[in-house]
Amino acid sequence: MSQTPTRADFDQYMLPNYAPQQTIPVRGEGSRLWDQAGREYIDFAGGIAVNSLGHCHPVLVEALITQANKLWHLSNVYTNEPALKLARALVERTFADKAYLCSSGGEANEAALKLARRWAHDHHGAQKDRIVSFSHSFHGRTFFTVSVGGQPKYSQGFGPVPGGIVHGEFNSLDSVRELIDDRTCAVIVEPMQGEGGIIPATPAFLAGLREMCDSVDALLIFDEVQTGVGRSGAFFAYMEYGVTPDILTSAKSLGGGFPVGAMLTTDRVAPAMAVGSHGSTYGGNALASAVALAAVEFIDTPEVLAGVRARHECFREHLEAINRQHGVFREIRGMGLLIGAEMAPEYAGRAKEILPLAIEEGLMALIAGPNVLRMAPSLVIPEADIDEGMVRLERAVARLVAGR
Repeated sequence: MSQTPTRADFDQYMLPNYAPQQTIPVRGEGSRLWDQAGREYIDFAGGIAVNSLGHCHPVLVEALITQANKLWHLSNVYTNEPALKLARALVERTFADKAYLCSSGGEANEAALKLARRWAHDHHGAQKDRIVSFSHSFHGRTFFTVSVGGQPKYSQGFGPVPGGIVHGEFNSLDSVRELIDDRTCAVIVEPMQGEGGIIPATPAFLAGLREMCDSVDALLIFDEVQTGVGRSGAFFAYMEYGVTPDILTSAKSLGGGFPVGAMLTTDRVAPAMAVGSHGSTYGGNALASAVALAAVEFIDTPEVLAGVRARHECFREHLEAINRQHGVFREIRGMGLLIGAEMAPEYAGRAKEILPLAIEEGLMALIAGPNVLRMAPSLVIPEADIDEGMVRLERAVARLVAGR
């Protein structure tokens, strides 16, 4: 087929579960993209916190091409060298003793939740199956993970949800005390809620969850799909808080744009996933593992992580300057290069209106719910691209304020 696809082809041929912008990017380099007409954009969206090193980073491209000429996929009937190297790299950099590799964050969280229930079943009996999650949380799109997530809109209309799931209030230990008891097998929490509005957990909240889990022998799961692999300014956000989970999930930045996920856990918990208890057809394939290993080794360096923290301050300063001029934001928050700007009361619910205006000005951004403008750019975005992107964002905000 030689014809050039158009945005109308999406409506004709694809399931209507997405509503993409009208522009179709066709090429990327670093933190810039070009569409079918050759128009340039600065990328503050990062593929929703996925493109950790921007587009077509030479380190990732080299890893991909090198591995593509060797071996792509075997299935888990066999193991492979890149998967073993990636697992070792993740274990040696974290609290974990064991890694499970898969293809997405949803898969990683599905595995984590299944592991927690199986571990509790094996050690305490079938009655210990309750999972505590939090309102406005997001843990993936499988039926189990959307049920555990604290946004009912994602599970409504699909039939009865799995039982044994309760929700507390994020950053409220009092709400959790009412839910945790001897029937609790796990608490799952994002160190910073992403889709829920870019809200960091307080240190006291995460420390309190750790204590509560220990008191009833429940497992603490950190969903670091969005905050992990440098995004927070540390390799994983739990390192910033000094609170260690029993299970941690990762994806997004882990592959730098290549589909890959991981679940990490300890030798105390890992044996519950015995042979045949869980699996992933593409999980741990050689191609994904090679790219992820290159991303991990590049990102987990003092230079890159310090750069993330410095870029956070740069983004904050620009957003505060825009706000002094236009008064559209109530609060600017986040960690590292996962940043949210909550809309002021007079602009409540209008964050999504900025996105098409930004596109017209040559900038790609995100939202986190209807009230928060979200930015999750490359961890190595050049300062010049930040500066120019903010000029374009200011023009988009000015148009929102002017109603045009």
